[in-house]
Amino acid sequence: MTARQILIVDDEIGIRELLQDILQDEGYQVKLAANAAEARDWRQRMRPNLVLLDIWMPDCDGITLLKEWANNGLLTMPVVMMSGHGTIDTAVEATRIGAFDFLEKPIALQKLLKTVNDALAHGAQTPKSGLNLLKLGKSNIVIALRQRLQQVALLKTPLLLVGAIGSGAELCARFLHEQETPWLSLAENDRLTTAPLDILQQLEHGLLFIPEITDLNKSEQKGLLQLLANAEKSGVRVVCATALSLPQWVAEGRFDPALFQALSATTLRVPALQEHREDIPDLANTMATLLAETSAMTYREFDTGALNALRNADWPGNLAQLENVIRNLMQTSLGKKISPEDVNRVLAQFEPTDLSATSIRTDSIPANAQFPINLDQPLREARDAFERLYFDYYMQKTGGNMSKVSELVGLERTHLYRKLKQLGIKIK
Repeated sequence: MTARQILIVDDEIGIRELLQDILQDEGYQVKLAANAAEARDWRQRMRPNLVLLDIWMPDCDGITLLKEWANNGLLTMPVVMMSGHGTIDTAVEATRIGAFDFLEKPIALQKLLKTVNDALAHGAQTPKSGLNLLKLGKSNIVIALRQRLQQVALLKTPLLLVGAIGSGAELCARFLHEQETPWLSLAENDRLTTAPLDILQQLEHGLLFIPEITDLNKSEQKGLLQLLANAEKSGVRVVCATALSLPQWVAEGRFDPALFQALSATTLRVPALQEHREDIPDLANTMATLLAETSAMTYREFDTGALNALRNADWPGNLAQLENVIRNLMQTSLGKKISPEDVNRVLAQFEPTDLSATSIRTDSIPANAQFPINLDQPLREARDAFERLYFDYYMQKTGGNMSKVSELVGLERTHLYRKLKQLGIKIK
């Protein structure tokens, strides 16, 4: 079993080394930071199992650093504050921000060991964090999105999120989800036809998220309408997302008008990544940190040129594509830092192949030409047939490697599996 890591942050070398000796004798791995800058560097590279954080430091006090970690989504481990000049007000403030406990110097040995043991036990029960709306960015458009979500948070009416695939609709839904209540991202759409009220019973006082509302067929749309009519009684919040134009679908007879009216009362637009490019450097660093924490990858720092290259690139697959590129860079870069050359190398793998030599001129297609799909069928069936060919091509191309398929088609893994199941494609 790997020894648990404890980060000690204190500007007094005597205290750092004393705590280090005690905790190492207890079998812990100990890292030391003399100030907030060193602590930030350690936190960027790893997720310690526990941080012992001094409040009074010359460059940046511990409360400020704690707030910084909390605001940037990096407070994913228990933090115990330390101070020789502690007050009740300071302890309450630290706890409010997210500190686990407070130790007053000089620290008694038994009190130290008990607090460390309790904090580690608490941290072991806390799930590892992923990307969330607080980590999505600090740009004006993202701040406005969070503010609008806060405005509708207390409502129990349905919410429709409109935005491109991978732009962060699920992050918005999870932002509205209350802790310790049920959550369901619907994958088996047919449940809306067979037992919509059973879903409400399962999710009492929780949240139902439907990632792409246009994936529902007509009977599933009717089932969702029935579910919405009873959702308030069960205290269930329904959040639906779409990357398509629902008014157009209604006009074409492909979407239930009554369901559209029920969903469109409260709508929010989720911006595409290209609309807040200034957030990409912070997003890249956050994604790299999270991947190092959750996937046992070696953390790699981005140099400034690499972050600029990411910010200036095109991201048609939005956050999902960015995360796939960051994962690729973490796994395949050779230097200590990720360079602009690394970024260009990985991005080039996603550029379309030049098909100009084999492009089809539609004016030269014979009327009796044979296509791999039947064009004499409604648009939805033709689209499904094309998508089956499309995904089958990439599954064969990658030898069934779903991670690679996800990268190449620009879909998150969960959305990819949901799409394949909807199309009736079995995964080998």
